[in-house]
Amino acid sequence: MPARIKTWSLITLSLALFLSLWAAAALWVNDNTLPSPLDVWQSLRVEWRSGELLMHLSYTLLRVLAAFLVAMTIGSAIGIWLGMKPLADRLIDPWLILLLNIPALVIIVLSYIWFGLNEAAAIGAVALNKIPNVVVTLREGARSLSPDYAELAQVYRFGFLKRLRHVVLPQLQPFFAAATRSGIALIWKIVLIVELLGRSNGVGFQIHLYFQLFDVATILAYTLSFVMVMLLVEYLLLQPLDKHANRWRAVRV
Repeated sequence: MPARIKTWSLITLSLALFLSLWAAAALWVNDNTLPSPLDVWQSLRVEWRSGELLMHLSYTLLRVLAAFLVAMTIGSAIGIWLGMKPLADRLIDPWLILLLNIPALVIIVLSYIWFGLNEAAAIGAVALNKIPNVVVTLREGARSLSPDYAELAQVYRFGFLKRLRHVVLPQLQPFFAAATRSGIALIWKIVLIVELLGRSNGVGFQIHLYFQLFDVATILAYTLSFVMVMLLVEYLLLQPLDKHANRWRAVRV
Protein backbone atom coordinates (compact mmCIF):
# COMPACT_ATOMS: atom_id res chain seq x y z
CA MET A 1 0.00 0.00 0.00
CA PRO A 2 1.46 3.43 -0.97
CA ALA A 3 2.57 5.53 1.99
CA ARG A 4 0.18 8.38 1.13
CA ILE A 5 -2.87 6.07 0.99
CA LYS A 6 -1.79 4.41 4.24
CA THR A 7 -1.47 7.80 5.93
CA TRP A 8 -4.94 8.94 4.86
CA SER A 9 -6.40 5.57 5.91
CA LEU A 10 -4.97 6.02 9.40
CA ILE A 11 -6.29 9.58 9.56
CA THR A 12 -9.77 8.40 8.53
CA LEU A 13 -9.68 5.60 11.10
CA SER A 14 -8.60 8.00 13.82
CA LEU A 15 -11.40 10.47 13.00
CA ALA A 16 -13.96 7.64 12.91
CA LEU A 17 -12.84 6.50 16.36
CA PHE A 18 -13.09 10.06 17.69
CA LEU A 19 -16.63 10.49 16.31
CA SER A 20 -17.69 7.15 17.76
CA LEU A 21 -16.46 8.07 21.23
CA TRP A 22 -18.11 11.49 20.94
CA ALA A 23 -21.45 9.96 19.88
CA ALA A 24 -21.31 7.46 22.76
CA ALA A 25 -20.56 10.25 25.27
CA ALA A 26 -23.42 12.40 23.91
CA LEU A 27 -25.81 9.47 24.16
CA TRP A 28 -24.72 8.78 27.73
CA VAL A 29 -24.99 12.45 28.86
CA ASN A 30 -28.24 12.99 26.92
CA ASP A 31 -28.20 16.77 27.39
CA ASN A 32 -28.00 19.87 25.18
CA THR A 33 -24.64 20.76 26.72
CA LEU A 34 -23.09 17.88 24.75
CA PRO A 35 -24.78 17.59 21.36
CA SER A 36 -24.14 14.54 19.19
CA PRO A 37 -22.05 14.67 16.00
CA LEU A 38 -25.31 14.51 14.02
CA ASP A 39 -26.68 17.60 15.81
CA VAL A 40 -23.47 19.49 15.10
CA TRP A 41 -23.57 18.38 11.45
CA GLN A 42 -27.14 19.68 11.11
CA SER A 43 -26.14 23.04 12.61
CA LEU A 44 -23.18 23.20 10.27
CA ARG A 45 -25.44 22.55 7.25
CA VAL A 46 -27.81 25.33 8.33
CA GLU A 47 -24.96 27.83 8.72
CA TRP A 48 -23.39 26.76 5.42
CA ARG A 49 -26.63 27.09 3.46
CA SER A 50 -27.24 30.55 4.90
CA GLY A 51 -23.76 31.64 3.81
CA GLU A 52 -22.84 32.69 7.35
CA LEU A 53 -20.28 29.91 7.88
CA LEU A 54 -18.28 30.62 4.73
CA MET A 55 -18.31 34.38 5.32
CA HIS A 56 -17.12 34.22 8.92
CA LEU A 57 -14.54 31.50 8.14
CA SER A 58 -13.13 33.74 5.41
CA TYR A 59 -12.74 36.70 7.75
CA THR A 60 -10.97 34.58 10.35
CA LEU A 61 -8.68 32.92 7.79
CA LEU A 62 -7.64 36.29 6.39
CA ARG A 63 -6.79 37.54 9.88
CA VAL A 64 -4.83 34.37 10.63
CA LEU A 65 -2.90 34.69 7.37
CA ALA A 66 -2.11 38.39 7.86
CA ALA A 67 -0.98 37.96 11.49
CA PHE A 68 1.05 34.88 10.56
CA LEU A 69 2.92 36.65 7.75
CA VAL A 70 3.69 39.66 9.94
CA ALA A 71 4.84 37.53 12.88
CA MET A 72 7.00 35.19 10.78
CA THR A 73 8.63 38.00 8.78
CA ILE A 74 9.50 40.20 11.74
CA GLY A 75 10.21 37.36 14.17
CA SER A 76 12.47 35.44 11.78
CA ALA A 77 14.55 38.49 10.91
CA ILE A 78 15.02 39.43 14.57
CA GLY A 79 15.66 35.83 15.65
CA ILE A 80 18.37 35.18 13.05
CA TRP A 81 20.00 38.51 13.85
CA LEU A 82 20.06 37.81 17.59
CA GLY A 83 21.40 34.30 17.04
CA MET A 84 24.34 35.66 15.06
CA LYS A 85 24.99 38.71 17.28
CA PRO A 86 25.63 37.65 20.92
CA LEU A 87 25.88 41.24 22.21
CA ALA A 88 22.50 42.20 20.72
CA ASP A 89 21.07 38.95 22.07
CA ARG A 90 22.09 39.79 25.64
CA LEU A 91 20.63 43.27 25.26
CA ILE A 92 17.27 42.19 23.79
CA ASP A 93 16.77 38.99 25.83
CA PRO A 94 14.99 40.75 28.77
CA TRP A 95 12.53 42.26 26.30
CA LEU A 96 11.77 38.80 24.93
CA ILE A 97 11.20 37.38 28.39
CA LEU A 98 8.85 40.27 29.16
CA LEU A 99 6.82 39.81 25.98
CA LEU A 100 6.68 36.04 26.38
CA ASN A 101 5.12 36.40 29.81
CA ILE A 102 2.55 39.13 29.10
CA PRO A 103 -0.85 37.41 28.72
CA ALA A 104 -2.35 37.53 25.24
CA LEU A 105 -5.55 39.02 26.65
CA VAL A 106 -3.65 42.02 28.05
CA ILE A 107 -1.98 42.75 24.69
CA ILE A 108 -5.31 42.50 22.88
CA VAL A 109 -7.14 44.78 25.30
CA LEU A 110 -4.35 47.38 25.27
CA SER A 111 -4.19 47.31 21.46
CA TYR A 112 -7.90 48.03 21.22
CA ILE A 113 -7.65 50.81 23.82
CA TRP A 114 -4.61 52.48 22.24
CA PHE A 115 -5.38 52.00 18.53
CA GLY A 116 -9.14 51.52 18.42
CA LEU A 117 -11.45 48.67 17.42
CA ASN A 118 -10.06 48.20 13.92
CA GLU A 119 -8.39 45.52 11.80
CA ALA A 120 -4.88 46.92 12.21
CA ALA A 121 -5.14 46.74 16.00
CA ALA A 122 -6.59 43.23 15.83
CA ILE A 123 -3.93 41.81 13.50
CA GLY A 124 -1.14 43.69 15.27
CA ALA A 125 -2.19 42.30 18.65
CA VAL A 126 -2.18 38.75 17.32
CA ALA A 127 1.19 39.17 15.60
CA LEU A 128 2.75 40.75 18.71
CA ASN A 129 1.70 37.71 20.73
CA LYS A 130 3.47 35.38 18.28
CA ILE A 131 6.61 37.35 17.38
CA PRO A 132 8.55 36.53 20.60
CA ASN A 133 8.00 32.78 20.05
CA VAL A 134 9.28 33.02 16.49
CA VAL A 135 12.28 35.06 17.64
CA VAL A 136 13.24 32.48 20.27
CA THR A 137 12.88 29.55 17.86
CA LEU A 138 14.89 31.13 15.04
CA ARG A 139 17.49 32.45 17.49
CA GLU A 140 18.22 28.90 18.60
CA GLY A 141 18.46 27.88 14.97
CA ALA A 142 20.91 30.66 14.15
CA ARG A 143 23.04 29.67 17.13
CA SER A 144 23.33 26.13 15.78
CA LEU A 145 24.53 27.12 12.30
CA SER A 146 27.53 25.04 11.23
CA PRO A 147 30.78 27.04 11.04
CA ASP A 148 32.05 24.59 8.41
CA TYR A 149 29.42 25.71 5.93
CA ALA A 150 30.18 29.34 6.74
CA GLU A 151 33.87 28.76 6.00
CA LEU A 152 32.98 27.00 2.76
CA ALA A 153 30.84 29.95 1.69
CA GLN A 154 33.70 32.28 2.51
CA VAL A 155 36.17 30.22 0.47
CA TYR A 156 33.88 30.31 -2.56
CA ARG A 157 33.22 34.02 -1.94
CA PHE A 158 29.45 33.78 -1.70
CA GLY A 159 27.67 37.10 -1.58
CA PHE A 160 25.16 37.89 1.17
CA LEU A 161 22.07 36.73 -0.74
CA LYS A 162 23.75 33.58 -2.06
CA ARG A 163 25.02 32.68 1.41
CA LEU A 164 21.59 33.29 2.88
CA ARG A 165 19.87 31.12 0.27
CA HIS A 166 22.30 28.21 0.03
CA VAL A 167 23.93 28.11 3.47
CA VAL A 168 21.81 29.78 6.17
CA LEU A 169 18.18 29.09 5.19
CA PRO A 170 18.58 25.33 4.48
CA GLN A 171 20.03 24.82 7.96
CA LEU A 172 17.25 26.87 9.52
CA GLN A 173 14.45 25.02 7.71
CA PRO A 174 13.55 22.73 10.68
CA PHE A 175 13.30 25.80 12.92
CA PHE A 176 11.10 27.58 10.35
CA ALA A 177 8.89 24.48 10.23
CA ALA A 178 8.59 24.38 14.02
CA ALA A 179 7.79 28.10 14.21
CA THR A 180 5.22 27.73 11.40
CA ARG A 181 3.34 24.83 12.96
CA SER A 182 3.28 26.27 16.46
CA GLY A 183 2.54 29.70 15.01
CA ILE A 184 -0.58 28.70 13.12
CA ALA A 185 -1.90 26.73 16.10
CA LEU A 186 -1.36 29.67 18.45
CA ILE A 187 -2.41 32.45 16.09
CA TRP A 188 -5.84 31.12 15.19
CA LYS A 189 -6.70 30.64 18.87
CA ILE A 190 -5.70 34.23 19.64
CA VAL A 191 -7.60 35.47 16.57
CA LEU A 192 -10.79 34.00 18.06
CA ILE A 193 -10.24 36.01 21.25
CA VAL A 194 -9.59 39.15 19.20
CA GLU A 195 -12.82 38.61 17.27
CA LEU A 196 -14.77 37.85 20.42
CA LEU A 197 -13.63 41.07 22.11
CA GLY A 198 -13.67 43.60 19.34
CA ARG A 199 -14.80 42.50 15.88
CA SER A 200 -18.24 42.20 14.34
CA ASN A 201 -17.47 39.14 12.21
CA GLY A 202 -15.36 35.99 12.21
CA VAL A 203 -15.57 32.62 13.95
CA GLY A 204 -14.80 34.15 17.36
CA PHE A 205 -17.66 36.63 17.00
CA GLN A 206 -20.07 33.82 16.05
CA ILE A 207 -18.95 31.67 18.98
CA HIS A 208 -19.63 34.59 21.31
CA LEU A 209 -23.05 35.11 19.71
CA TYR A 210 -24.12 31.49 20.08
CA PHE A 211 -22.68 31.33 23.59
CA GLN A 212 -25.21 34.01 24.54
CA LEU A 213 -27.92 31.85 22.93
CA PHE A 214 -26.53 28.74 24.68
CA ASP A 215 -26.41 26.95 21.31
CA VAL A 216 -23.59 24.46 21.90
CA ALA A 217 -24.18 22.60 18.63
CA THR A 218 -23.55 25.71 16.52
CA ILE A 219 -20.55 26.67 18.67
CA LEU A 220 -19.04 23.27 17.95
CA ALA A 221 -20.00 23.53 14.27
CA TYR A 222 -17.99 26.74 13.85
CA THR A 223 -15.11 25.43 15.93
CA LEU A 224 -14.78 22.11 14.14
CA SER A 225 -15.17 23.66 10.69
CA PHE A 226 -12.18 25.89 11.36
CA VAL A 227 -10.20 23.00 12.87
CA MET A 228 -10.85 21.00 9.70
CA VAL A 229 -9.51 23.88 7.61
CA MET A 230 -6.36 23.89 9.75
CA LEU A 231 -6.00 20.12 9.35
CA LEU A 232 -6.20 20.50 5.57
CA VAL A 233 -3.56 23.24 5.69
CA GLU A 234 -1.32 20.95 7.76
CA TYR A 235 -1.64 17.82 5.63
CA LEU A 236 -2.00 19.36 2.17
CA LEU A 237 0.35 22.34 2.47
CA LEU A 238 2.73 22.35 5.45
CA GLN A 239 3.81 18.72 5.45
CA PRO A 240 4.45 18.54 1.66
CA LEU A 241 6.41 21.80 1.84
CA ASP A 242 8.41 20.45 4.77
CA LYS A 243 9.31 17.28 2.85
CA HIS A 244 10.24 19.31 -0.21
CA ALA A 245 12.47 21.63 1.82
CA ASN A 246 14.19 18.69 3.51
CA ARG A 247 14.89 16.75 0.33
CA TRP A 248 18.55 17.80 0.38
CA ARG A 249 19.06 15.97 3.68
CA ALA A 250 18.36 12.65 1.98
CA VAL A 251 21.29 13.11 -0.40
CA ARG A 252 24.28 10.95 0.43
CA VAL A 253 27.72 12.07 -0.58
